[in-house]
Amino acid sequence: MSTPPALRSHVANLLRWRKAHATFDDAVEGIPSDYYGTVPDGHPHSLWQLLEHMRRAQRDVLDYCREPDYTELDWPDDFWPDTKAPDSQMEWADSVIAFRRDLNAMVTLVENPDVDLLAEIPHASDGHTFLREALLVADHNAYHVGQMISVRRSLGLWEEG
Repeated sequence: MSTPPALRSHVANLLRWRKAHATFDDAVEGIPSDYYGTVPDGHPHSLWQLLEHMRRAQRDVLDYCREPDYTELDWPDDFWPDTKAPDSQMEWADSVIAFRRDLNAMVTLVENPDVDLLAEIPHASDGHTFLREALLVADHNAYHVGQMISVRRSLGLWEEG
């Protein structure tokens, strides 16, 4: 069975967040570096922790989809940074760039007509499909983008528009 083009397009758009809510770029744009590691009252994580968690989790799913020799990461240690703030602005920028690169790779996988999204991932032993993993990434990223915006609101760094 091959993936209908409309489904492929809908999933790619969901990954890019073009319709229903703020994008990743909206969430990370224009944040002063002094705030990367701030955890506002009532929030469990800093912007850095959320960014780096999103990057690591997305990369893990991408590796799971593409790598026949995939090794499962340890939860939660491998999915969250050890520090509340990056060591530098460059570390923040590198994480943003890596997140975007891996998101584009996931979209490319979804848009690839040679990948049947409804098929089980060949090297997976749990019956997971490419579609399941793409939807997992979209859902996870949307959740944490929302958290980032909530943190930004608490820090006075978000204006409704």
